[in-house]
Amino acid sequence: MNGSESGFNPAFNIATIKQVVNEAIERVRMQTPTRLRDLIRQIRAARTAAEERSVVNKECAYIRSTFREEDSVWRCRNIAKLLYIHMLGYPAHFGQLECLKLIASPRFTDKRVGYLGAMLLLDERQDVHLLITNCLKNDLNSNTQFVVGLALCTLGAIASPEMARDLASEVERLIKSPNAYIKKKAALCAFRIIRRVPDLMEMFLPATRSLLTEKNHGVLITGVTLITEMCENSPDTLNHFKKIVPNLVRILKNLILAGYSPEHDVSGVSDPFLQVKILRLLRILGKNDAEASEAMNDILAQVATNTETSKNVGNTILYETVLSIMDIKSESSLRVLAINILGRFLLNNDKNIRYVALNTLLRTVHVDTSAVQRHRTTILECLKDPDVSIRRRAMELSFALINSQNIRAMMKELLLFLERSDPEFKAHCSSAMVLAAERYAPSSKWHLDTLFQVLLKAGNYLRDDTVSSTLQIVSAAPGERQAYAAMRLWSSLERSAVCADATEKQPLVQVAAWTIGEYGDMLVSEASNAISMVDDDGVDDFTRPSEEYVIDIYQKLLWSTQLSITTKEYLLLSLAKLSTRLTTKPSQDKIRVIIDTFGSHIHIELQQRGVELSQLYKQYAHLRPALLERMPPMEAGAPEHDAEPEHDKPPPEQDALLDLIIGSEPLSNGDMEHAPAPPTNNNSTTNDILDLLSGLDLSTPSVPTPTTAVSVTNNNMATPSLLLDGLFAPAQPPVQPQETVVRALERNGVLVELVAQRGGDTAALTMRARSSASTTITDFLFQAAVPRTFRLDMMSPSGTVLTPQGEITQLLKITNPSKTPLRLRIRVSYNIDGNPILEQAEVNNFPPDLFN
Repeated sequence: MNGSESGFNPAFNIATIKQVVNEAIERVRMQTPTRLRDLIRQIRAARTAAEERSVVNKECAYIRSTFREEDSVWRCRNIAKLLYIHMLGYPAHFGQLECLKLIASPRFTDKRVGYLGAMLLLDERQDVHLLITNCLKNDLNSNTQFVVGLALCTLGAIASPEMARDLASEVERLIKSPNAYIKKKAALCAFRIIRRVPDLMEMFLPATRSLLTEKNHGVLITGVTLITEMCENSPDTLNHFKKIVPNLVRILKNLILAGYSPEHDVSGVSDPFLQVKILRLLRILGKNDAEASEAMNDILAQVATNTETSKNVGNTILYETVLSIMDIKSESSLRVLAINILGRFLLNNDKNIRYVALNTLLRTVHVDTSAVQRHRTTILECLKDPDVSIRRRAMELSFALINSQNIRAMMKELLLFLERSDPEFKAHCSSAMVLAAERYAPSSKWHLDTLFQVLLKAGNYLRDDTVSSTLQIVSAAPGERQAYAAMRLWSSLERSAVCADATEKQPLVQVAAWTIGEYGDMLVSEASNAISMVDDDGVDDFTRPSEEYVIDIYQKLLWSTQLSITTKEYLLLSLAKLSTRLTTKPSQDKIRVIIDTFGSHIHIELQQRGVELSQLYKQYAHLRPALLERMPPMEAGAPEHDAEPEHDKPPPEQDALLDLIIGSEPLSNGDMEHAPAPPTNNNSTTNDILDLLSGLDLSTPSVPTPTTAVSVTNNNMATPSLLLDGLFAPAQPPVQPQETVVRALERNGVLVELVAQRGGDTAALTMRARSSASTTITDFLFQAAVPRTFRLDMMSPSGTVLTPQGEITQLLKITNPSKTPLRLRIRVSYNIDGNPILEQAEVNNFPPDLFN
């Protein structure tokens, strides 16, 4: 029998052997690539950025060459080095296809690096992203649990909406897997898919509820996380899962009563991660639901009383318990227990825990104010904390606790805080103190004393509106109180002039100058001796000054080079008014000399005032007493209300700009016109950050019918004509652009109107905000958003402080090339009496020909 008959081909086998030998020789001759640890060592050894770039560029060039040569032996090592280079910030996009080759490899080590590279280098904007779908589907059906886990992690990280829809059924199947490792990975992947494509939520509902029956804590955590995400995204799903409250209560009770388990124990607490997740879900399920809240009251009380507080782990669970108690419809005794827990947090040495306690008390003070009042002393002690964040929260909480019973004690502590506080606190603190004193003042004398103390301690950090509001209060006071104010302010003004610190207290100088100018006759008269000047501390530091001494103090201040022009304007006009209040001839002559001096002042405003006031001593002397007589009392914008305002609500949990539209329904014209809008829920704890346009119907709407909220102020219409039309006709007056006033928002005494002016493709909207409230509104901010087919340009507003009967304007320019009807979503935020208010609305009743 020869070789061919037996099936043996010597030529073929010799060729194959030669090829294998040659490949082995080439492999031996081929340079072994640098290991990852060696590359890291070289990069860290680089002394300059240029040297580091040289090392990286050299290695990237070598890696590119191996990719071109289809070197599969060292592909895994090269991709690992490329990922490290990518994490340093250098481009690594040329390794995307090599990652796909590693994913397709049957070896687990190759797949692991390949999937890691895919998660780092790929996203849904890359075309290569589409090629990985088939590999993922194959690996999701693998018999090896770790390969399935890699595929699930990658799918959750880089899934596009299309990929999620293609593979959602595979993930749903894996959630039902008996393998706990695969089940928890699949639940987390479903969590990511739902975030990307909320429409797929219904597919996972049947499989999700069964996750709570598992004994594996990893599966339980992922199941609770998945249910939480579903409940936050869909009200219908929230109602569906309210049936599982008893199951969650049972799981939580078993965790509390369970003995020591080394697998789940963390600092003596059984699986605190799972407890926190369950408490958070219970908070969502029990909100505004009396039946669900009743079912969880007992377990929340057990958690609050049985959790160890010596470690941060226990404090974390207690914090979540407190949030759950305050958010659901819990019993009053349970709320008191929760606030007492926060009170214990305030005594903790850890400043992070103290900050969390203050922040939570600030959000919950409106729920049970009396319970929080018990911890007022501890809260006031936090005003002395060295940490600036704790001091800020303690200050805000202190103002929230002020009422008519504790106003004296609270103001005394806050004045001490204002005196030693950092400059960044003084403006907000002083404004809030002025508002609180105006609202809860026990007497007019105490009110004036407090205002003057604020002026003295806040210095130049006082806001301008505080000066004007103080002047209004003094002018509206009875005659005896006006004399008292003049005397008290004179004492402060005299000390500032003598100590040469008037430049640091210019708002005080302005108020004192205005008051003394108006009521200076009471200051220097003999009747001033009969007025009691004893302050709250029992000190009377007033000495009646002579007319000459008053003018000397004014002259010293006016001659100062450090005072601002505005302050000197106050002083100059006040001095002119004193010329009609003081009676002696030398005083009159000295005032006239000082005023004449300002007729040649370098500053044009002061020069103008000096010239005009000098004329009152010359040709218009007979008019001077009448022109400079005492001003009538200034009127406040609106009467004070004794009732608690409806907007007395806690501040938003986050300073979040883009959570504007969360939980809101679009308002129709009828809603905007006839029905009061519901109060905005600023306590939403949802984690979804929707963009400003969420909830807008971007389809072409029907033409809105005009309502009474829209009034046309100019009906002149211009018609197009030929070039020569009207050439020899009489001249016509120019056609004014047509304007329309749209009422956008009217709540809490704040009226926001939009004055629309037609202009072709671009329309100009002027936002006008007016206030009928009795107090000054601060931090006023107007925001707007339009659909993507529009372009919105917002100019700077005229101000941020809205006084009673005042107005703020802001210009908006909207470009609409497509000529579609305008739909505008607005948000308005401001502070009233220290309480932040957030209002939002949709405006869609603009005239249809706005862009014609």
